[in-house]
Amino acid sequence: MLQSIHVKNIALIDDVEMELNKGLHILSGETGAGKSIIIDAVNFTLGKRMPKDVVREDAEHALCELIFTIETKEQEQLLKELELPEEDGLIIMQRKITNGRSVCRVNGETVSAAALKSLAGVLIDIHGQHEHQSLLYEKKHREILDLYCGAPCADLLGKLQEAYEDYTELKRTFAEAEELQGNRERELSLAQFEADEIENAHLRPGEDEELEADYRKMVHAKRIAEAVQNAHYSTGYESGESAGSAIGRSVSELRAVSEYDDDLSELLTMLTQIDDLLNDFNRSLADYEKGLYFEEQTFAETEERLNVLNKIKSKYGGSIAEALAYYEALTEKIEKLNDFEAYLAKLAADLAASKQTCLSLCEQISAMRQKEAQILSKELAAGLLDLNFLDARFEVSVEPDPEAISPDGYDHVSFLISTNPGEKVKPLVNVASGGELSRIMLALKAVLSKKDAIPTLIFDEIDTGISGVTAGKVSEKLSDLAKDHQVICVTHLPQIASMADVHYEISKAVSGGRTVTSVKELDAEERKRELARMLSGAQVTETVLENAREMLEAAKTYKRSMT
Repeated sequence: MLQSIHVKNIALIDDVEMELNKGLHILSGETGAGKSIIIDAVNFTLGKRMPKDVVREDAEHALCELIFTIETKEQEQLLKELELPEEDGLIIMQRKITNGRSVCRVNGETVSAAALKSLAGVLIDIHGQHEHQSLLYEKKHREILDLYCGAPCADLLGKLQEAYEDYTELKRTFAEAEELQGNRERELSLAQFEADEIENAHLRPGEDEELEADYRKMVHAKRIAEAVQNAHYSTGYESGESAGSAIGRSVSELRAVSEYDDDLSELLTMLTQIDDLLNDFNRSLADYEKGLYFEEQTFAETEERLNVLNKIKSKYGGSIAEALAYYEALTEKIEKLNDFEAYLAKLAADLAASKQTCLSLCEQISAMRQKEAQILSKELAAGLLDLNFLDARFEVSVEPDPEAISPDGYDHVSFLISTNPGEKVKPLVNVASGGELSRIMLALKAVLSKKDAIPTLIFDEIDTGISGVTAGKVSEKLSDLAKDHQVICVTHLPQIASMADVHYEISKAVSGGRTVTSVKELDAEERKRELARMLSGAQVTETVLENAREMLEAAKTYKRSMT
């Protein structure tokens, strides 16, 4: 359940904090006051993309924070999977925006927007202002039915998606093989030529690097030899001016007087070590100098071998390792081409088996959908009668098409409805008005909420296109839904607002030369005046106030009757 919403420096909001409980929470206020900003801020916190200009111009940063209580094992399990700590039975989700950069945290740990969305899926369900329009797309109908079918359907769909990936890969491979069949002799000849060329090169991993180092050394041998000779002369003992000779004389000088001062003995030891090191260096340099000399034939052979290796590398992948990998692929290809009929037959058998696996999974999913569709149809029809559809008949049609295998199954799912006596059911997209779509979506949410474990539902203006008696029916449905769920609803209709267990007024005013949105929880008297405003607009008379009072009493009576 959502315990609190904290929004700071978002659009018109300076700093707003709302404490929430169970039941039906209503947000009302004048158009443009900032009601939807609250819902937008919730969406931002849950990982939705934020507009660049969402932060108040005079603010250094913006903050959105939601605090949820952990109420289901699914929520606990997801926290563990995301390796996030538990905070005293709470999930604290925070998103902070500074200098255009957004940081998301859950219980103090930085997380990705994707992780926030995963958590949102088990914490809250938000119905946006125009979401009912999605019912005009039949793809949504299948998604809703699959949600209703629940985890068993989701598991089968997961298996189908994996099987379908294998199936499409096999189809691609088989199509390539069929295309290859007509050019088999030419392909075999080319593959054999390339394989022979690589095989005759006798490739050895790392050989090119070794030869390149040797070749580099040979090419620059003269310059290297001159430098080595000069270094050997300068540091050796052959010349009186060399470092070795100078250090040797210095050792002799110190040795002659070291017996007179212990400190000199230590210095003599250090210099002797330097002399020994220089001696070792000179011997190593002399050995290196001997190795610089090579035969012209060795140089020519190295150069020729490098040319062979570079040619192979340039043709077959850019490196010896890649050329060897290409050779392995060639040998497999040659083997297939030499026994191509058997290879093609095996591919065809694998493809048929893969298709059958997909068909079997599609069949299981379709059977589940058809069974659950009948139950969903009945529940939705009953729910629509509660929402002032006088003679609503609703059918969820599931039509299998084995020729249309996809990762989502092979069913064509559509919602059919009849709202008038004597009329046949027709596709929802061809019949329903905007107000009817809103009520159908509410009925769907009510039915689905019984199947899932999401504790918090948000409706941003579910009242689109409805009024009068229908508005009263919608308010009753929301109140019923709030018995088992926490419901937050943005509305312009007094009938819906009258059912509130908690009522917030969203208003805006100019403060310090800028417009600021504020949120206030209303007491009983303030609720009556807000309902009166919603009933009549700016002119609130005693008669309108009395109507508001009667509406509140009627709402209390209804809620008592449902307990």
